[in-house]
Amino acid sequence: MREEKVYTEPEILEKLKDYPGWELKDGWIRRTYRTPGWAHTLMLANTIGFLADAAYHHPDLVLGYAQLTVKLQTHRVRGITDHDFELARRIDEVVLWKPPPGSVLEGYPKKWIE
Repeated sequence: MREEKVYTEPEILEKLKDYPGWELKDGWIRRTYRTPGWAHTLMLANTIGFLADAAYHHPDLVLGYAQLTVKLQTHRVRGITDHDFELARRIDEVVLWKPPPGSVLEGYPKKWIE
């Protein structure tokens, strides 16, 4: 296994400028997603779980009725590495996706994941 760069707090804060909605708190990068309700929160948790398992990099998840908080940290080094930033990017790409205007796919008619 190659050596991983563990980012310092100033480096993390700089990198997070490219990750809207993500913050550094208590040694984790985290983001809270709002959902239309409980069923969507569970689907969101399963989607994130699937992505994380495929990446073999597992976040902590905190679920509420209409929200889910993702907390990322590379456990083996107890810090933030490129693994965390890459999984954060992939999670955002997948869970925030909606069909573009004019698409044959209509998209969910109510409030979506934000």
